[in-house]
Amino acid sequence: MTDSREKHELCEIRPMRWWDIPAVHRLEEQCFCAFEGESWSLEQFWHELAQPTRTYLVAEQGTSIVGYAGAFVLAPQSDIQTVAVDPQHRGTGIADRLLEGLVAGAAAAGATSMMLEVRADNAAAMGLYERHGFEPLSRRSKYYPDGGDALIWRRRPLETP
Repeated sequence: MTDSREKHELCEIRPMRWWDIPAVHRLEEQCFCAFEGESWSLEQFWHELAQPTRTYLVAEQGTSIVGYAGAFVLAPQSDIQTVAVDPQHRGTGIADRLLEGLVAGAAAAGATSMMLEVRADNAAAMGLYERHGFEPLSRRSKYYPDGGDALIWRRRPLETP
């Protein structure tokens, strides 16, 4: 039997392509269904993927998309747009690998800092960002459609810590 750490090593991290959008959207709905109004539509994914300032990655295991992440990069700044991992694959390091890919891509494009918003009650995500050198900056009250607060985090510089 393969343990969860070995499973994540079997995942390929690669750029998202248009044919990945239906699977990514299904995963989006699964990951964000608890927060009404927060999951992206198919059209939003198409729009994001078409933008030259966007970078999206997927984690693929076999023929299944088990995670994805995206960033907006307009050097010298960059912003994480989203990070999501299939609930059955969480805790295996996939989110770490996706985030590392986004940071590396932003740095290669000339970005010197990266920002993001995270739900104030999402301890797992905050742990991920802290492990990767992000620091909390401020709070946005009632940022999310359900009234939840967001914390603004930043990482600077973007070299590997």
